[in-house]
Amino acid sequence: MTDSVGYQGRRLRAAPLAVLGVTALAGALLAACGGSTPTPKSSPSASTHISISATSFTQDFSAMTKLKPLTAQGKGMVAAILPDTVTSARYTEFDAPDLTKAFEKAGLTSSQFIVQNAQGSDTTELTDAQSDISNGASVLLMDPLDAGVGISIESYAKAHGVKVIDYDRITLGGSRSFYVSFNNVKVGTLIGQGFVSCVAAWHVSSPQVLVMKGSPTDNNATLFAQGYNAVLAPKFSAGTYTLAGSPAGTWDPPTAETEFQQAYTANSKINGVLMPNDENAAPVIQYLQTLHVAAKTFPVTGQDATLVGLQNILSGYQCGTAYKPIYLEAQAAAALALYLPAGQTPPATLVNGSTNDSVTSTSVPSVLLTPEWVTTSNMAATVIKDKFVPAAQLCTGSYASACSAAGITG
Repeated sequence: MTDSVGYQGRRLRAAPLAVLGVTALAGALLAACGGSTPTPKSSPSASTHISISATSFTQDFSAMTKLKPLTAQGKGMVAAILPDTVTSARYTEFDAPDLTKAFEKAGLTSSQFIVQNAQGSDTTELTDAQSDISNGASVLLMDPLDAGVGISIESYAKAHGVKVIDYDRITLGGSRSFYVSFNNVKVGTLIGQGFVSCVAAWHVSSPQVLVMKGSPTDNNATLFAQGYNAVLAPKFSAGTYTLAGSPAGTWDPPTAETEFQQAYTANSKINGVLMPNDENAAPVIQYLQTLHVAAKTFPVTGQDATLVGLQNILSGYQCGTAYKPIYLEAQAAAALALYLPAGQTPPATLVNGSTNDSVTSTSVPSVLLTPEWVTTSNMAATVIKDKFVPAAQLCTGSYASACSAAGITG
């Protein structure tokens, strides 16, 4: 019998001959007496199939417990590498703990998975990946800082027989097996539609719009822009909006503020800015407040449903934010990561889409989740209900009355 090791460290060993003889004799006696041989309990095998979908995941992580048979079959460790703590606070506040919880709910022990953060360093991200593979990782779940380090990691993993799942950002030109993220074009579409709605609701006349972008090296930023540019293009073409500029783009908030100030100084008629996330929007809103720009007069957008973003929405300085429940993404990624070391093909109900790698012209099997636009009208029913941001933390000081008006208590 072949000796195999699963996640739980179990080994299948040949039974002693004496025991086999007794078992056979007991079976014969039972048959002679009209009985039946007891059916042994089945052990996890490669034939075990567990179906789960991209819509199965909930805030209580209960769907992950269904995957324990996969955990028992899997070989090797699962390693997740997050990119940084600057582009968004989500990686430390949500991704890391949610991935940990998802793996634990699925039955992995602390020695069978690791969740790391590259702290914004390409070198650290590559070193972490190499170290994880040396320590027995059979699957890497990676959010690449950029395509360069992503390609290096995926090439190294491929050479060592390790599967890679791109998490949140795809590695253009890479060789990953799967991609897990929110539908990022849809995220951008929501931002664009939110801006348009805000212009109308705030009665902004003759909108002169500065369209900001995320980092040009981040494919997600490209996808976001694809979404919101498609919404705004007809407005610019019809002349109802004027495009006041589109800076190079960044995920660094101070740099985003500098880009905005330069554009606004050159053209003081700018009266709206499409911002791709809350972190970049925050210093721009602070700058507008120093200029005594009144609330609900200068539309600004965002993404990620951060505390500062939600407070800016409550105070009337931000139109809304694209909310991406990280607990959905973390569970989807963890679930996908369990199928691969178990030698199983993830079901089509989970892998519900595909994403084009424009560099290699390949279609990457993907798990794509649905974002939601959050304003004061649905804040209580989304981010507060999900405890994404605690109401007690959001509704402090001057924000208390705005919370009450939005139906947010506690």
